[in-house]
Formats: sequence, C-alpha cells, structure tokens
Amino acid sequence: MSTLFRYGGVIAGIVLIAFGVGAIAVGYDGRGQIRDDLAREQIVGTDDSTIPGQKVDTGNEAKAFAAVIRKHTLEATGGQTYSQMGRFLDESGKPTSDEKLAAVEGGKPVDNPLRNMWVTSTALTTALNTAYFAESVTSFVIVMGFALLLVGVGFLVLTLVALRRPATASEPRRSGPAAAQMGG
Repeated sequence: MSTLFRYGGVIAGIVLIAFGVGAIAVGYDGRGQIRDDLAREQIVGTDDSTIPGQKVDTGNEAKAFAAVIRKHTLEATGGQTYSQMGRFLDESGKPTSDEKLAAVEGGKPVDNPLRNMWVTSTALTTALNTAYFAESVTSFVIVMGFALLLVGVGFLVLTLVALRRPATASEPRRSGPAAAQMGG
C-alpha cells in the first residue's frame, strides 16, 4: 500500500477533527450573536404571553413573543389579516377597498390604519421568527460539528490501528528505520 494511502487516512481524520472544532466554534459564536442582538432590543414578554415579564433573549422566547404580537394584531383587527381588510376607510370609518367609496383627505383616499399595523406586525414577527430560525441553525451547526469531530477521531483511530498492524503476506515486509516508525 502506498504511503499516500497509508497516511491519507490520518490526514482525513485530522481535517475532519479541524472542521468539527471549527463548526462548533462558529455555531456557539453565532448563537451568542443572536442572543446579544435580541437582548439589545430590550423586549419583555407581556402578561398574556407564555413568557410574562421575561426578557426576550433566545430564539424560543423570540418565537413566543412573535406569537403574542400576532395575537394582539388579530385582536385589534377583529380577527382579520392584512389581505382580508379593506385598503381604505369610507366616510363612516368602515373599511373599503373601493377607492371611489373611500373618504378623501388632502385629495387622497384615507388609508386603513389597521392595515398599516399589519405591516408593522409582520415586520416584527418576521424578525423574531428569523432569530428563532437562526438559533435553530446554529444548534444544528453545533451538533454537526460534534458529529464531524467524532467521525474524525474515529477515522484517525482506525487509521492508526491499521498502520500499526503487521504487513500481510501480500505486502512486502519493510526493514530499516522507516519500517520501525511505521510499526512494521
């Protein structure tokens, strides 16, 4: 067996270990960044949330708070989503999508402010849910890092064991200092 093949397993094991350690480090760094960014926003769970009075600084807490924002927005709009509401308000203050029936202010139809609330709500919940997703990805990266690390260690151990076993009948026996270093 050529030297390249003999030591290729050692090199592959070392590379897998390095990638594993790197993935673990990147995963923990990413998780820390997400949590720092969330904490910086000073969001605190409302009394009607699953995290009352608790600072939102993890992905799971961000997801829980996003659900509360959606709940509050649905309460404010009478259960209607953005796409279900009229774009404008008529003279009596009721929603309408017919621009001809809309109340006019300054020469323009009056926008339905509850639709604007949905835009803000969607932006906030999307950001919070993205933090949840990003933290989930960092958890996956950390787990994959440990998997690479374990595979690399296993591969390295198997390769070193294979290098230490005596040459078989089909392989010529080596003699001299190089053979002594390789265990043969």
